[in-house]
Amino acid sequence: MARELGVGIIGCGNISTTYFGLAPLFKGLKVLACTDLNMNAAELRAEEYGVIAQPMEELLANDELDIIVNLTIPAAHFPVSKAILEAGKHVYSEKPLVLTLEQGEELRRIASAKGLSVGCAPDTFLGGAHQLARQYVDQGGIGRVTSGTCHVMSPGMEMWHPNPDFFFLPGGGPILDLGPYYIANLINLIGPVKRVAALTSMASTTRTITSQPRSGEVIPVETPTNIHALMEFQNGATITFSASWDVWSHRHANMELYGTEGSLYVPDPNFFGGLVEASGRNKDIQPLPAWEHPFGVNNQESPQGPRANYRTAGLADMAMAILEKRDARCSLDRALHGVDVMTAILQSGEEGRFVELSTTCTQPAALGIEEAQALLK
Repeated sequence: MARELGVGIIGCGNISTTYFGLAPLFKGLKVLACTDLNMNAAELRAEEYGVIAQPMEELLANDELDIIVNLTIPAAHFPVSKAILEAGKHVYSEKPLVLTLEQGEELRRIASAKGLSVGCAPDTFLGGAHQLARQYVDQGGIGRVTSGTCHVMSPGMEMWHPNPDFFFLPGGGPILDLGPYYIANLINLIGPVKRVAALTSMASTTRTITSQPRSGEVIPVETPTNIHALMEFQNGATITFSASWDVWSHRHANMELYGTEGSLYVPDPNFFGGLVEASGRNKDIQPLPAWEHPFGVNNQESPQGPRANYRTAGLADMAMAILEKRDARCSLDRALHGVDVMTAILQSGEEGRFVELSTTCTQPAALGIEEAQALLK
């Protein structure tokens, strides 16, 4: 690689350690600086990872930085990403990209005028499991995809997150927080969405935090926490999607796709790895033959056991796309289409009608073994 792109990070909360810790795995990236509204947090991260902590104004003016990663809370994503673009830097944002289509179009306008790139998480669809599923679909393993189901359901976030307030405010909720993983993977597997319909509700108007250090504190709920959506894709497939923080336990699989020749069982899109299974018309469900995809190799321990975690792969792919002058897989168009899907689902829940989407996108290029290896140092 001719050179690396300098990376700055805005927002030094929980997720920042993932970017600081995993960026060194990838080509084309060098994290140099960070900032946070709480400069003490930025200084702690800077000391921990050997970078410099700068006030936001100084970081935006830092000539050594080419890409700035926006890890602020969702409500701040738009103004912070806009400021990054106006400072002449490329943006890579945590999900969701923005909270409205109008905000996304404004970012597109600024980026286009300045010749800059905008990318956005999630990048978990680049994982070995999901790319294996993509290969199987592309090869016609289940024929034409006609339908499917997705479920991401739990009791909520207040039981583990130290500051869960924003999850239950506008811009949060299970659709905007967890939906991006599922929608990005569906776009990866079968393409863009045409229209949606949904029923939305909330089990309670308040939540009681049980995590430390704020255990016992009551916080308001101002966004739906129980969503049942129906998505019609441009290829004709219809997918049901249930996202809820009002469910104590369930036995639904994360993602299943049904086709004219069989069925495909896809693991949790929140993670890079997992078991991919399929059946043909004989109904015999079997694991797909394993492949040596580098983003499916377990590299971390978790409470649930070893797992593959390559978050930052999307940022690395974006950096290489800038250097190679090609389309990034976690592109603005795909992220904004995902925002369109999610906000249309919430709109449908409010208005009780189907909502046609106003955006579209292409499927991202598949990321096979060689393409993934090319991103790693």
